[in-house]
Amino acid sequence: MGFEYSGILGIIILVLDIWAILQIIKGGGSTGRKILWILVILLLPVIGLIIWFLAGRGRV
Repeated sequence: MGFEYSGILGIIILVLDIWAILQIIKGGGSTGRKILWILVILLLPVIGLIIWFLAGRGRV
């Protein structure tokens, strides 16, 4: 993968992480659950996003 594609992939992941965090903040879950999901996404940007999308999206 060339440098250009790596940069584009990084930007896409950043945008998706920001989108997920905004969805978590807007969600109706408890504050503790929101903080936990945001930390997971910030500490594990790619894996955390996938886990949130599969497991936590409807619950936060």
